[in-house]
Amino acid sequence: MTLGTDAAHSAVPSGAAPLRFGANYTPSKEWMHSWLDLDLEVVRRDFAGLAALGLDHVRIFPLWPVLQPNRTLIREKAVADVRAVVDVAAEFGMDASVDVIQGHLSSFDFIPSWLFTWHDKNMFTHPQALSGQVALVERLGEALHDAPNFLGFTLGNEVNQFSAAVHPHPWPVTPDEAAAWLTALLDAAERSAPRLPHVHSEYDAAWYMDGHGFVPAHASRIGAMTTVHSWIFNGTAQRYGGRSAASDRHAEYMIELSRAFATDPHRPVWLQEVGAPSNCLTPEQTPDFLEATVRAAARTENLWGVTWWCSHDVGRELADYPELEYSLGLIDQKGEAKPIGRRFAEIIPELRARQQAPARTTAIVIEVDADEIPVSRAAMSPGGAIFQAWVDACGSALDVTFVTSRTAADPADLAARGITDLIRPDLSTGSGSYSSNNTVVDGAEDAAEVSA
Repeated sequence: MTLGTDAAHSAVPSGAAPLRFGANYTPSKEWMHSWLDLDLEVVRRDFAGLAALGLDHVRIFPLWPVLQPNRTLIREKAVADVRAVVDVAAEFGMDASVDVIQGHLSSFDFIPSWLFTWHDKNMFTHPQALSGQVALVERLGEALHDAPNFLGFTLGNEVNQFSAAVHPHPWPVTPDEAAAWLTALLDAAERSAPRLPHVHSEYDAAWYMDGHGFVPAHASRIGAMTTVHSWIFNGTAQRYGGRSAASDRHAEYMIELSRAFATDPHRPVWLQEVGAPSNCLTPEQTPDFLEATVRAAARTENLWGVTWWCSHDVGRELADYPELEYSLGLIDQKGEAKPIGRRFAEIIPELRARQQAPARTTAIVIEVDADEIPVSRAAMSPGGAIFQAWVDACGSALDVTFVTSRTAADPADLAARGITDLIRPDLSTGSGSYSSNNTVVDGAEDAAEVSA
């Protein structure tokens, strides 16, 4: 697998720019199904509440089957709706990032019928499937490129889950095939909406699941920024506790992990998705968890911003979501800021100005193979030897980062990164317990029962 170095992209803010704070937009009325019959007045009410918290951007999720119900039919009304929501964000002084291949959200898959059942095509490798996705990216780019508050595209929300062996109907890919899919769609984004920081996102299987086709180098080298999606229900809270240092600093851990695989030392990192799940935390714990998580993330270099998951609670009239999805919002169904939303608003003014990042002169070494894929992603997962080395360092008040074994063997590269000391975990010790499931953590059962 050859990825080269980080590609040059325009319009990426410098590290001196104010830290950005936003929310992943989950509409208060009918959730993402609102794209079927968009009500802009509801959007205005929702965005007014987010702007009142001091947020400067939103990330929006138009549904793929609504936009492109047939491979050669991209609905102009649906495209116009996306532009309308971006324009409403501008009314409230907020920028808007747009996901395109949507994809997967909150345990539900949104796949157009031309890709599934009788028309089954691997979305990552089938030529017709790829041509349809490229056409959708290009059409949305044409509609959005001149919106002054358009931040750029994310290709889709954690679509790597469609390739995971644990998916009920996986479309498997090799690392080279995954890279080709990412590059084809990002190139389409650049053609149709040039000089914007277009990105892609993966759920944490890319970091923690051995054999997964999407790999850390994809996240850290392809696209304008590295995006991080941090959830502590992946084994972190189960093993260490919901308010442990491991949980409070899990987003920081993933950000630093990503930097090990970046060839550009100044590559921006976007904490694009992080939330406070009720299966790991009581309602009383969530504001403190948010503050601890955001403050820890703000201590990392080249952080672009933090986008909380999510804006509004899912309404109880909608069925079959994992229980935690009904309570993740910063704002409730009545439009009132919750304690977690008010805490976010309180800390934003201080953190927006950026803090001095600590010097990280000690690095934990990640052993990689000839293709720069970790020889054990399980070791990086909660409880694994690499993860535990991070937890131990936190317990010793030592700020560490990570390097690959290739970097560790290059004195010039180490010096360029400011690394003077190395920690080499014994990969034969520690047993990772990664599982991205909505399992209940001891101590949170009562809260889950009350919220139901």
